[in-house]
Amino acid sequence: MFKRLVASLAVMGTALSALLIGVPAAQASTGGTPDGELHPSVGMIVFYQPDGRFRCSATQVSPTVILTAAHCTAGTLGLTLVTFESVIAEQPPSGIPAAADPSVGYTAEDLAGLTYGTAYAHPNYSNFTDLRNWNDVGVVVLSQPLDHATSALAPAGRLDQIPNGSLNSTIFTGVGYGTEVRKPDSGPQKPTPMSFPLIRRYWEAPGQKLTPQILQVNGNPNDVRGTGGSCFGDSGGPLFLDNKIVGVTSYGYTANCRYLDGYQRVDIPVVQDWLATFGVTP
Repeated sequence: MFKRLVASLAVMGTALSALLIGVPAAQASTGGTPDGELHPSVGMIVFYQPDGRFRCSATQVSPTVILTAAHCTAGTLGLTLVTFESVIAEQPPSGIPAAADPSVGYTAEDLAGLTYGTAYAHPNYSNFTDLRNWNDVGVVVLSQPLDHATSALAPAGRLDQIPNGSLNSTIFTGVGYGTEVRKPDSGPQKPTPMSFPLIRRYWEAPGQKLTPQILQVNGNPNDVRGTGGSCFGDSGGPLFLDNKIVGVTSYGYTANCRYLDGYQRVDIPVVQDWLATFGVTP
């Protein structure tokens, strides 16, 4: 899993580590605001991999396609559960069903009556080993079309249109189901990741750095230009500019999620050409 790559990458992934039942959930949104129904196209996906059950965030971009990160889709066992409930659970348990056989992941029988699909990762996903070919983007193709709110991709090159010197004054909006980082009710008052409530949140963050594959933003909630950032549980969730998706949450730099956040660009040809094979275009 991505956690085991931290030492070599000097980064921490922002979502692929939140076991939903029986294990303490990992970190997520810092400084996020409960979303309610502001972003109904953003959902949570739940899936099995060989080392456990995990959650990520995602966005419906067509009646049959959910956009997320490659590290939320690569190596998935069985099917992927999709839910768009804004509030999953205020307190434990989460209510998310478990697979009858975790070694094979979710089956259609496990998810009867629920929304689910099959996960695919970008074929050139580098598994966090090559910044020039990051390609941390994936999709879940639904078993049946879903009549639900969708969000559109930004056109190719949208981020390149930001004037020189203006990136750090450009404010982006992220959305996801990462759990809140806050001070505990008792004991040492160091901000700590909290497993519940498990809800959809949004945050705003200024741009920090742009590369041909990656957009970094300043996810520090103390930055007066924004309101927070992403962390574990938010991976795969959208980053919006002018209400269009310009990126999906990929990684973060610190364990307490109070520094830089990295987003896989989706406004680049290598991503948009692949998404077009699933019928998704700007």
